[in-house]
Amino acid sequence: MTPVDERIITALEGRFTRAADSFGTLLLEIERERLLEVVARLRHEFGFALFLDVTAVDRPGRTPRFDVVYHFLSPAERKRVRLTLGVSADDPTVPTLTGVYGAARFMEREAHEMYGIRFTDNDDLRPILLYEGFTGHPLRKDYAIDREQPTVPYRK
Repeated sequence: MTPVDERIITALEGRFTRAADSFGTLLLEIERERLLEVVARLRHEFGFALFLDVTAVDRPGRTPRFDVVYHFLSPAERKRVRLTLGVSADDPTVPTLTGVYGAARFMEREAHEMYGIRFTDNDDLRPILLYEGFTGHPLRKDYAIDREQPTVPYRK
């Protein structure tokens, strides 16, 4: 772990369930209730000015089924941080990061569309990669690869 990692771990003690080094990236596993607090502190106290992405990992048969995964970058420190938090298939919701990072609006749309993760208070979760009317979430492991989708007329 780098000195930056150690400073973050010390400052956020009690706000994560596990910290680890993952191929040179600090990984923090957190609870859903701590997400906004941890992200705001990473941005304002530690200079993680860039929100790189949000995605999910589907693990059927495990509880919780999904891991929501966030990546952040501090250009000044040349350092990345990964946050992960588990959400159940019954309630796949997490708070939106749009209040901290405006770009989250679009990235959350993709995770919602592909995995069905809902981001509370993100007022625009329309499809961004698939067409309106597409049913299901194609990156879930239980999505049938040969599933037929409704035909949608081409719009000019």
